Amino acid sequence: MDTNYTYILRCSDGTFYTGWTNDMEKRLTAHNSGNGARYTRSRRPVELVYTEISPTRQEAMKREAAIKKLTRKQKEDLIRQHGISC
Repeated sequence: MDTNYTYILRCSDGTFYTGWTNDMEKRLTAHNSGNGARYTRSRRPVELVYTEISPTRQEAMKREAAIKKLTRKQKEDLIRQHGISC
């Protein structure tokens, strides 16, 4: 069974990027090398500030969509709940 992650990155300009992957280390490397999402290419380096594990790809994608709908304050609260300061 693959592990599926939903994650939030803090970009160098202070904005957040939310995505999902089944290989967190590889995806973070891709974002920081400029081979990740177009949004993060010009906002490097990025820092991983939040992850969730989902049992299926579909659940990770669904959670990604839900997080993207949150306000910035709600995302900051979610991140803080897991011990990372914004």
